[in-house]
Amino acid sequence: MPVQRAELMRQVYRRNFTIPGKIAPDLVKAADFDEEMLEKWFTYFHQCSQCRRCSVFCPYGIDTAEVTMAARELMDAIGVGHKYSTEIVAKVHDIGNNLGIPKPALEGTLQFMEEDILETTGHEVKLPLDQAGAEVLLIPPSADFFSAPHVDSLMGYAKVFHQAGIPYTISSIASEAANFGMFMGSFDQMQKIAKRISDQARELGVKRIIVGECGHAWRVAYSFWNTLNGPFDYLDPNYPVPQHICEFTYDLYKRGALTLDKSANDDYTITFHDSCNVARASRMGPTPGGQFHIPRELIKASANKYVDMDPDTIHEKTFCCGGGGGLLTDELMDLRIQGALPRVTALKQVMENDNVNFLALICAICKAQFTKVLPYYGIPMDTVGGVHQLVSNAIQLGAKKGIV
Repeated sequence: MPVQRAELMRQVYRRNFTIPGKIAPDLVKAADFDEEMLEKWFTYFHQCSQCRRCSVFCPYGIDTAEVTMAARELMDAIGVGHKYSTEIVAKVHDIGNNLGIPKPALEGTLQFMEEDILETTGHEVKLPLDQAGAEVLLIPPSADFFSAPHVDSLMGYAKVFHQAGIPYTISSIASEAANFGMFMGSFDQMQKIAKRISDQARELGVKRIIVGECGHAWRVAYSFWNTLNGPFDYLDPNYPVPQHICEFTYDLYKRGALTLDKSANDDYTITFHDSCNVARASRMGPTPGGQFHIPRELIKASANKYVDMDPDTIHEKTFCCGGGGGLLTDELMDLRIQGALPRVTALKQVMENDNVNFLALICAICKAQFTKVLPYYGIPMDTVGGVHQLVSNAIQLGAKKGIV
């Protein structure tokens, strides 16, 4: 229970910073921060997915995720961290991304994608790496280089840039949008990880930065980048910093730079999962309600059949995928399966009632979580896909170009 996690912190606070807690700790439920208490902190503060649903309904307006982050920050300060998040952060510093993909492998992956797009569409669509002087620095989550359904979204991004005629680049040094410093509770790590991106933007001479489909990457970028590494006064002031890939694509579509054929996705009846870090912890760009409006509008522009899940399970009331907040490790698989149950229940309802067979997402962690967990509930993993996977299917390359 969220209130009980907060109580673990209050007990330590009372013991050290209140007179009753110092004199008669048992009477006021105060406790020392000893090995036993540290073990409780480690166990329970690392079971929180930081989804913030409890905060939406809290009658006192308490943001429990901030309590969790504060507790993790205190543990990090004394050298106690979660192995999964710590190892990922180490890969970012050593190689540049969460998955530890070195530059040669990254180059090979992008080349393979270019060949795949050429074979399936007949168009040469480039995925440039470390291209100085490009207008846009694209920062996708590293999962987008790795496996389906993530790669389908990355190829969708590439098609959008190609069709709009906007030069862009990916960076081998800052090839990761996600920032696990937030899951560690370490603002120092958040700053160091984010600095790679701002340094690369300066070095490559880009005019704007666009973040791919990743929930907590967007949360950190939108809420913290300017504080951690700003101001971004070397970028074009006509564009927001940062800009979300869905916001970018939707703007191009509305301005006539993209032509989308909805019938390309007629095999799918689609629903959308609002990822927690986008829906509750940040908003998407300057459009009011953008985090709810823009992804759905992109889906509807790319497909004929769309259905929302129960209204009590979407928008700011969305259910967590069960793998956020640093829980996306096989060590916590039982917890992840249980955490996904509320979302799976709502998903099954529209699958049974409306023949939904595609769950669209704009979060890399949600994609990784659901592809692993949904089969436990009898739902095929290929039910899961990105919004830009649908855009990729629908975009008509060569129909219009260069209206920017």
